Amino acid sequence: MYSLFQLWDQLRGFLEMGGQVLLFIAGLTFFMWALILERLWYFRTEHKHQVAYVLNAWEARPERSSWNARQIRRAMISQVVTRMNATMPLIKTCVAVCPLLGLLGTVTGMIEVFDVMALTGSGNVRSMASGVSKATIPTMAGMVAALSGIIGDTYLSRRAAAEQELLEDHLTTDH
Repeated sequence: MYSLFQLWDQLRGFLEMGGQVLLFIAGLTFFMWALILERLWYFRTEHKHQVAYVLNAWEARPERSSWNARQIRRAMISQVVTRMNATMPLIKTCVAVCPLLGLLGTVTGMIEVFDVMALTGSGNVRSMASGVSKATIPTMAGMVAALSGIIGDTYLSRRAAAEQELLEDHLTTDH
């Protein structure tokens, strides 16, 4: 089993191989997953309380069939849905930016390759290999970060849609 120091050395080596852009990708990935975990926590705790409050408020209404009652029902559902989807656009933005940062790493790595070629005056493959490696690692990291974010975003989107449908089913109107 790796010790913490060996793991840190491997991580540091990976960051050195991929360049400074990997730090931005790592920071963005951490931020994105913090948002995803916050939404998961919201669904496990606060959302249940909010739904219970809305259900109690709706059931306490003496009249639930008029046009006004249906508009109040729509407003209640809208408030819950708005709170459910509070950080979803930001999560989607993080998912979209991760590959773009990877592409930035690719461009900076290729610039290093061209600098080496300009300094050495030749197409020495060994001197270009580190630059090509530096160009591909951020691309891979950006794609992996985006894919992990897509998994979290898809789960949260489906959960929010299911919760909305469930709430709509529970807020019944009298006919």
